[in-house]
Amino acid sequence: MSVAARSEGGPARFWAGELLRRGYCIVPDMLPVAAIDGLRADLEPRFANTPFCEGNFFGSRTKRFGGLLKRSPHAAALVQHPLVMDILALILGPHCDTVQLNLTQAIEIWPGEPEQVPHRDEDMWPVPKGEIEYLVNVMWPLTPFRAENGATIVWPGSNGKRSAAPPQRRDAIAAEMNAGSALLFLGSTLHSAGANRTARPRAGIVCGYTLGWLKPYENQWLVYPPDVARGFSPELAALVGYHRERPNVGNYEGRCPSILLKDGVPEYIGFQDAFREEQVKALAAYRARQLAGQEG
Repeated sequence: MSVAARSEGGPARFWAGELLRRGYCIVPDMLPVAAIDGLRADLEPRFANTPFCEGNFFGSRTKRFGGLLKRSPHAAALVQHPLVMDILALILGPHCDTVQLNLTQAIEIWPGEPEQVPHRDEDMWPVPKGEIEYLVNVMWPLTPFRAENGATIVWPGSNGKRSAAPPQRRDAIAAEMNAGSALLFLGSTLHSAGANRTARPRAGIVCGYTLGWLKPYENQWLVYPPDVARGFSPELAALVGYHRERPNVGNYEGRCPSILLKDGVPEYIGFQDAFREEQVKALAAYRARQLAGQEG
C-alpha cells in the first residue's frame, strides 16, 4: 500500500488494521540499528551464561531470559516505542483502562533447534476465544531473521475466531526481517519459533502487552520490585504493573500500587474507590436513593 494510503488516519491505525485483518504485520525501520546493537551488546554476557531451556516447548537448543528493563538501558526504547503504544491503544485499549507489559524475553535459537510446536499465546488464559484480543506481541530481531535460521513462523489469517480445520504448514510464512524492523502479532495468531538450519544462533527480543486486568505471563512486581521500579518513568512503572485497573484491581492497601514508588510510604493507609464511570454513577445513584429513604 502507498505511503499516502498508510498515512490516512495515521500509521498506527493502518498497522492496527493490518494486525486485525491478517493477525500479524512487519513494520520496517522502527528503530535505528545502533539502538539494537547497543541492546545486543548489553545482553551478550547473559546470553553467553544462560543455559539452554528444558522441555519440548521452550526448546533444548534455545536460550531464554526475561527482565530486560533491568538488564539494559536500551530496552525501554523497544518497550515504549511510540508507534507500538498507539497500536496497543487501538487494539487493546477499548477493553481495559490500562495496557500492561506481559513480558520481555530475549530468545537465542541455536543451530540444530527444530521448529517449535505451533501455538497461540492467548491460550495461557482460560478466557473466551475469538471475541476480543487479549495480547499483542512485538518481536525485535537482534540478528537478521531468515527462514533458514529460525525466523518466527506465523499463519496469516489464523487470528480471531478459530477454524476447526488443523493448521497446515504450507499456509505459514517465515517473518524475515533485519534489525530495526519489528514483527507484531496478536495473541490469537498461530505461530512458532522457526528451525535453525544454519551454523550460527539467531537472537531476538519479544515484548508482549496484555489487558490491564489479566495476570501477566511474567510476574512484573517480582521482576521489577519497588527499589528497581523507582528508577523508571511514571509511564514505564505503570506499564510494568504499578497501576490500578478499575474497579480496584491490582491495588495495594486499597490504593494504586504506585504509592510504593514514593518516599515515606505511610504505615496506615485508607482505602480509596477506583471504579469505572458507569459504576461511579450507579454508586452515586444508590447512595442518593439511600439518603432519600428509598433503600433499606
